[in-house]
Amino acid sequence: MSNQNTPQAHAVTREVISGIKAQIQQAKFSQASNTCQRQLENELTPPEQSELLYLLVVAQRLNGDFQQALASNARLLESSPEHARAWQENGYIYSALQEQQKSAQAFYQATQLNPALLSSWRALQPLYIQQGNIKAATIAQAQIDYLAALPKPILGAKDLMCEGDLHSADKVCRQFLQANKHHPEAMLLLAEIGIQLKVYGEADFILSSCLALYPDHSGAGLTYLQLLAKMAKFEDAKVLADKLLAKTPDSTVLLSAKASAMVGLGEVKEAISIYQGVLAKNQDQPGIQILLGHALKAFGDLPGAINAYQSAYRFNPELGDAYWSLANTKTYRFSDAELASMEQLVAQKKVSQNDKIHLHFALGKSLEDQQDYDAAFKHYARGNQLKQQQIKYQPEVFEKQVAKQIATCDAELFDRLKAVGDQSSDPIFIVGLPRAGSTLLEQILASHSQVDGTMELHDILGLASKLQGQKQQYPQILASLDTDYFARFGQKYLSDTQVYRAGAAFFIDKMPNNFLHIGLIKLILPNAKIIDARRDPMACCFSGFKQLFGDGQEFSYGLEDIGRYYRAYETLMAHWDTVLPGFVLRVQHETLIDDLQGQVERILDFCGLPFEQQCIDFHKTERAIKTPSSEQVRQPIYRSGMDQWKHFDAHLQPLKKVLAEG
Repeated sequence: MSNQNTPQAHAVTREVISGIKAQIQQAKFSQASNTCQRQLENELTPPEQSELLYLLVVAQRLNGDFQQALASNARLLESSPEHARAWQENGYIYSALQEQQKSAQAFYQATQLNPALLSSWRALQPLYIQQGNIKAATIAQAQIDYLAALPKPILGAKDLMCEGDLHSADKVCRQFLQANKHHPEAMLLLAEIGIQLKVYGEADFILSSCLALYPDHSGAGLTYLQLLAKMAKFEDAKVLADKLLAKTPDSTVLLSAKASAMVGLGEVKEAISIYQGVLAKNQDQPGIQILLGHALKAFGDLPGAINAYQSAYRFNPELGDAYWSLANTKTYRFSDAELASMEQLVAQKKVSQNDKIHLHFALGKSLEDQQDYDAAFKHYARGNQLKQQQIKYQPEVFEKQVAKQIATCDAELFDRLKAVGDQSSDPIFIVGLPRAGSTLLEQILASHSQVDGTMELHDILGLASKLQGQKQQYPQILASLDTDYFARFGQKYLSDTQVYRAGAAFFIDKMPNNFLHIGLIKLILPNAKIIDARRDPMACCFSGFKQLFGDGQEFSYGLEDIGRYYRAYETLMAHWDTVLPGFVLRVQHETLIDDLQGQVERILDFCGLPFEQQCIDFHKTERAIKTPSSEQVRQPIYRSGMDQWKHFDAHLQPLKKVLAEG
């Protein structure tokens, strides 16, 4: 069988899998095992192999072949470490072997990966009672009661969502809501599916409607807080957190959500006080320690941030995020003991995939600092590989988006819709790829007396998302919208971003991904300024490859993927230069390093700003910075990072090949 997912090959495999399932249902376990093993000798796609291995494990367990089942499951979990039902099978197997501790650990892992696995919760609860862990048993019983009370279609849809089959989950959920309008759990689940599908506008509407109907629904409130944070609607998040805190003022989750929103609003000092107050009651909260560290880092208190991150891993030695947060300061150096601990953790099966991802990136950074480049690359590569398994990024999707922008946003469109948007010249957009030097440009401009530095604002992405839901798809709809839409969108952008400003005449929006939407920006804000932060392709792409981003930037976890993204970005920026000549100022990072004075004068002139010396002395400007480059831009200009990629030259052939094809 070929590795291509041809219709014929897929149909044969589905037929065989249906036959195996029938054999298991008929208790023909040996036959099912033999069929699975024969099929596994063929060349299969990863999903086909995973499904066959899972069925093999089930058949072997039900046949009493426990050791063979464990061996087959080890093979499955090696390729799919987040396969929740594989962990559930291990729970059943260890229970049959009377290894209760291992059984509990396996069922626990299954419930962490798929909280909708009612069978695992039911198996786990008595094991906790046997262990005398009453608190855990109570939590498990509460989850059992919650899941058992759900309508079966919603429990099924929740299971599908947790297993990653979002479109099937969405379909089941919508069908249920047609017959059970305004069912709270169905509304919440549909919003959760929307969040995972990144249909944030619809999820926002559903959750706000759910809370209007059921104001005391805590699950909807907490999910809405998470969504508002994702959408960078920090003012709304703070208001909602305060509203919910009025009912439960001591809720750690709500206090933490409020503090996170305040960090987003630039109220960092006040947020730090909230985190510290929560920790004063109980230091053993590693997640809060991490958030406190992030806030302290944004505030410029690096020693305090380091102490918070270290406290996090002391309370939870497996917490990969604590180690990565230390590495992500870009200046921290791990001790030999810390490195040894990290190396041990990435080799342990019980450590979660997410923790391992963080640990691999942290080890890569540490070994790079020690100039052990081959070992560093192995960790970077493994961390990226594990991350790719989670996100399943498809480069052709973005390339199609770029092609649609080029086809739609032509010179005729801009000539026809000239100056229809809001005429404000307040916004300065800095676009490009992450790790291209945009934070440095922001710090230079934000040092000017007439410019407010804000953050990576999500508002343009939100406007584009709203247009996506129309009868025509975005960006094609731009050509047929009534002209008054554009001024209204421009005004909405200015209104929604007002909360991040501090009174200066101009403000910066540093969302790098906005380069995809320069056509939309031109139509709604024709007098805005756009600066393209450009960096040497190899340096930029490899810097992105070794960076573990908090959210988004899914293209960065594969050398070929990031190379294809960079090529598409270059193609689109060349298009904007052609159809919107002079609208975008390109600033080459290497030129900025070599000629700071000249480039700063060029940037300020483009923005219509008078020269100010503090833009040259940008490192002295005190402001909250929440990007990975925060500590680097608090130092004078330096060249040390320009050629770091060359140390890894022997490993970067896939990236070089893709970039050379451009």
